Amino acid sequence: MSEVRVDKYLWAMRIYKTRSIAADACKNGRITMNGVQLKPSRTFHVGDTFNVRKGPITYTYRVLQLSENRLGAKLVPEYMRDCTSPEQLELLELARLAGQSGRDRGTGRPTKKDRRDIETFMSDCYLDEIDFDDEDQA
Repeated sequence: MSEVRVDKYLWAMRIYKTRSIAADACKNGRITMNGVQLKPSRTFHVGDTFNVRKGPITYTYRVLQLSENRLGAKLVPEYMRDCTSPEQLELLELARLAGQSGRDRGTGRPTKKDRRDIETFMSDCYLDEIDFDDEDQA
């Protein structure tokens, strides 16, 4: 096998859950190679490097081997190498941290009391009550 369709390869390498989602990503311009958007019917060859944009992050992958069959997660590194830049991985970490708020998942929207407590905490007068000089002397 010397070539594999883009949508089939993205599905086989577990980048997308289904082949139709991979094809939609291609049609929406999220899959690029050398700055050119790829169509689902385009083929990958060994050694190709392509980009996948998911949210604010652009992942970069290199094709090591070809497969039309979906692989187990442990086998994917043998077929594809993640070459994503550290700057993009830092964006991913920042996005993950931004998503974490002080509220537990599933507790719903803040109540009026919660909102007042948050506003009190974030207000300048609350920060003025804290004496930061005492902590430095300890």
